[in-house]
Amino acid sequence: MDLVPALEEPLKKVLGPATAKVMAEHLGLHSVGDLLHHYPRRYEERGQLTHLADLPMDEHVTVVAQVADARLHTFASARAPRGKGQRLEVTITDGSGRLQLVFFGAGVHKPHKELLPGTRALFAGKVSLFNRRLQLAHPAYELLRGAEDEAAETVESWAGALIPIYPATAKLESWKIGKAIQTVLPSAQEAVDPLPESLREGRGLVPLPEALLKIHRPHTKADIADAHARLKWDEAFVLQVALARRRHADAQLPAVPRKPAPDGLLSAFDDRLPFTLTDGQQKVSKEIFDDLATDHPMHRLLQGEVGSGKTLVALRAMLAVVDAGGQAAMLAPTEVLAQQHHRSIVEMMGELAEGGMLGGSEHATKVVLLTGSMGTAARRQAMLDLVTGEAGIVIGTHALIEDKVQFHDLGLVVVDEQHRFGVEQRDALRGKGKQPPHLLVMTATPIPRTVAMTVFGDLETSVLDQLPAGRSPIASHVVPAADKPHFLTRAWERVREEVENGHQAYVVCPRIGDDVDEPGDPKKSARKKSPEDEAEKRPPLAVLDIADQLTKGPLNGLRVEVLHGRMHPDDKDAVMRRFAAGETHVLVATTVIEVGVNVPNATAMVIMDADRFGVSQLHQLRGRVGRGSAPGLCLLVSEMPEASPARQRLNAVASTLDGFELSRIDLEQRREGDVLGQAQSGARTSLRVLAVIEDEEIIAEAREEATAVVEADPELTSLPGLRTALAALLDEEREQYLEKG
Repeated sequence: MDLVPALEEPLKKVLGPATAKVMAEHLGLHSVGDLLHHYPRRYEERGQLTHLADLPMDEHVTVVAQVADARLHTFASARAPRGKGQRLEVTITDGSGRLQLVFFGAGVHKPHKELLPGTRALFAGKVSLFNRRLQLAHPAYELLRGAEDEAAETVESWAGALIPIYPATAKLESWKIGKAIQTVLPSAQEAVDPLPESLREGRGLVPLPEALLKIHRPHTKADIADAHARLKWDEAFVLQVALARRRHADAQLPAVPRKPAPDGLLSAFDDRLPFTLTDGQQKVSKEIFDDLATDHPMHRLLQGEVGSGKTLVALRAMLAVVDAGGQAAMLAPTEVLAQQHHRSIVEMMGELAEGGMLGGSEHATKVVLLTGSMGTAARRQAMLDLVTGEAGIVIGTHALIEDKVQFHDLGLVVVDEQHRFGVEQRDALRGKGKQPPHLLVMTATPIPRTVAMTVFGDLETSVLDQLPAGRSPIASHVVPAADKPHFLTRAWERVREEVENGHQAYVVCPRIGDDVDEPGDPKKSARKKSPEDEAEKRPPLAVLDIADQLTKGPLNGLRVEVLHGRMHPDDKDAVMRRFAAGETHVLVATTVIEVGVNVPNATAMVIMDADRFGVSQLHQLRGRVGRGSAPGLCLLVSEMPEASPARQRLNAVASTLDGFELSRIDLEQRREGDVLGQAQSGARTSLRVLAVIEDEEIIAEAREEATAVVEADPELTSLPGLRTALAALLDEEREQYLEKG
């Protein structure tokens, strides 16, 4: 009978079913190995106590503190035996502040005996506010100098000078996790090292068993530093090997090289462009054309600021493929966007998009649209044009991926806004080609280099960071509606002024407002509720309400229309057409306008409840104005108090137009797990100690090392430890890293 390796041993056999159940349900920990990789969040030194002054509201905290005072109060209570209830109030201190602990009823006896002034202990509970003072009600506690019979166990359990504080839950306090880890720590000796020995020794990293021992039971801060340095490398390297193997496998696939004809469709298109390409567009186009000319599929990520001309670069790539006898498909995340891309591409191409029609140019091809809501006849015709090869370019939503859609010769897939498509969808479309088509992924969300290496590590990256000539600057200001209501009045006056000068404006709200639970409501999904949100309690402002208020009030007399995701596609399209034609002055919308809406005459945007949107989202929205020759104006309206983190975030957005700078700020303010997409299973992210911003160098070096290892040994036959770690990562993530939610 095979023995189960020590690290794969189920926790219920080692810790008992009750503890194992809580660990599985609340922390996603199932095996001894999982528990060993549940690292402390921070460490407390015995001599230094936690800053009680800095405790966060509504969070489960573990603090080390000393009892300053304990008082037992008796009060009249109908529910208590003999009509008298008891309440124990204990004040603990750490020198930076004081915190009140409260115990009631039968729960007062044990703490009353144990929590005497001068006693030092670990306390864990949820921080709440009572009579304007922070308190922990019925906290669990662990004495650090207990009764004689407990002293030995406590001292042994917390033998180090540093007390590890673990990410915990209400059901399982930090020290209980610590004790469980103490039980399984001897198994760390059997941890199989995923790093090649030459790499580990070359970089002076400690062996894995030693790193696990040092992270859980450090004696000095140097121990923690050694453990972190080593474990960060594990995470970066195993992930980069997974991505390197994916790149390597893709490079083995055959593809048809696509080289544009010298005097074909692409040349004819370039000749009709009323402007010259920017240096950035030319450089990126060259990278793409070089890739298209090779006999294995291009896998390239094109990231560029809003308005940097990505669509033009992508269109030229599609035309090159059509020139070479193939077809190109562009996949957009929404119908509104697909229709818009179709409209703007047909406009840019003019008679070159009229293949097979009278008046079409000799080089022309047909550009078709394919979305889920099209009528049967139009859909049938579009599919016929694809299967015969009549249509060189198709633009659509994921309706393109359906089984029924067949291509004559699919040569290039362009995916717009990658973070809305998973790898399966990408691969399904890829399967439509006789051989795997080339792939170009576009995103307008600027991504710091290392995040691109982590999230899109299987793609080569091109960056368009130069805005085309003629784009206007956008002035951004925060409008503090609660502190200074007259600022909001002035905001609506500014909108009227823009309209009087012949321009148009957007007003963006977080919600539609017909009282159905809205999946797109950023309040409900994007962010964990902060105390500010809780304190505010007001529902997010809604499109329908705001449009009504503006029409009757400050924008009376202007033509105001609404646009949101639950409207019928034809209605949405009609509203957008009227706005694009200048017939509507003000468009009150949800974030459906976040990507791809292009109305150069729109110069002003007012974002209501701006604090309810993420930094990148605000940057995306703002990119909708200032697209013509007139300067843009973006007003971020918020009722948050000046000192709040939400307002600081808005100030950051108002202070810079540099999307890469903002994406760094965004990352620093959010947990890494959010960045890597919450497609992750459970609450855990595979990055436990690696930070994608701070550890930029490690990620870049790990990518190089991983590429070299995979080139030399694609199957990793000589590295069984690495194979095991990789299997665990890919099993746990199901390659979810390698897609983006």
